[in-house]
Amino acid sequence: MASSDFRRLPGFRDFPPEELAFRAHLFRAWRAVARRYGFLEYDGPPLEPLELYTEKSGDEIVGQLYNFTDKGDRQVSLRPEMTPSLARILGEHARSMPKPIRWFSIPQLFRYERQQRGRLREHFQWNVDIVGEDDVSADAEVLAVAIDGLRELGLGAEDVRARVSDRRLLTALLRDGVGVPEDGMDAAFALIDKVERMPEEVAREKLAADAGLDPAQVDALLKLFELEGLDDIRAAHPEASVAEAAAPLDAYLGHLEAMGLGDFVEVDLTIVRGLAYYTGIVFELFDRQGELRAICGGGRYDRLLELVGGDPMPAVGFGMGDVVLGELLRERALAPDYERTLDYYVVVIGEEQGPAARGLAHRLRDAGHSVAYEFRDRSVGKQFKSAGTEGARSVIVLGPEEAAKGVVVLRDMASGEEERVPPESLG
Repeated sequence: MASSDFRRLPGFRDFPPEELAFRAHLFRAWRAVARRYGFLEYDGPPLEPLELYTEKSGDEIVGQLYNFTDKGDRQVSLRPEMTPSLARILGEHARSMPKPIRWFSIPQLFRYERQQRGRLREHFQWNVDIVGEDDVSADAEVLAVAIDGLRELGLGAEDVRARVSDRRLLTALLRDGVGVPEDGMDAAFALIDKVERMPEEVAREKLAADAGLDPAQVDALLKLFELEGLDDIRAAHPEASVAEAAAPLDAYLGHLEAMGLGDFVEVDLTIVRGLAYYTGIVFELFDRQGELRAICGGGRYDRLLELVGGDPMPAVGFGMGDVVLGELLRERALAPDYERTLDYYVVVIGEEQGPAARGLAHRLRDAGHSVAYEFRDRSVGKQFKSAGTEGARSVIVLGPEEAAKGVVVLRDMASGEEERVPPESLG
């Protein structure tokens, strides 16, 4: 069968060296920032029990998973997200661990979804979580990590913004400011999560039909999204419950302002995060021009560990995927140029110099240098051409004349300057 018959699966990617170098660039930035904040890296298996995801998200999530029955007759799935795995791991170990727990990971995740811009069927994701701390300062710390991860890659407040909200504040506004009945609250949240992506008339119809709101209530709900900042919200809704529910978000914004990150953050009540396990402050990061999907999303999820069988513990975290972020960095010309580099290329004149060349190359490799040479006899010109292709910084020439004198020729490929040096002086 011809190799052309083996095509890459739709929604998946290959990573030749230049693409892998870009991915490594992201990972280095993510790891550097996480470690500066005191987070420890962890990982888990890419295959998990299917019920780990259905317990959290319901059976409807199965249509989005790569799930199957394994040879042990177990229902399993490739992981679509990392937080359930985190909850499972901590369910086994958290009791004996000092709190708060600061962990991060960069897993590859899989979802059987329709491929579109910014969304594939696999991606890598930076997950950062603080577990065992319910103070709002932990919420602010997590968003600060996300913002600094983008700053580390060269993005500023003119490029990205964090849209933040609080599900508790929105609940108080819907219940006491709009009059949404308790049995219509879930439907109202679900529609708010999608309101930006639907025509206003459709939103009005759905709020009436699904949440049971009358026209005046629909008007009041939609007006919430015209309010800018907490001062506007409190002025428009002086209810005591709203003031109480706004207090954590007010403190959160103060923490971020104190860190010098206030320019990145704005209050946006349309941010609710569709996953029902979020319990408090939530956020999403977007490009300022609004041309791409969310770069990152997260928030507080104080009940998730309990849902998968662990002890009840407060938790807050986020996930940042590499696909949308990669598009944004390339659009902003912030992707690093790919360069093949090599410390030394050894050019051999005459087959009799081969053993000495291999011995010198191996000694340099032991010293931590990258070294290459030809595997078979080729002309000096072709060897120098290969050195240039490999991006060698220096070329070491071994020939019979140099061997007789106990030296090698060292050429700097940038300047073209040459010198004769004893081989033992290299490294």
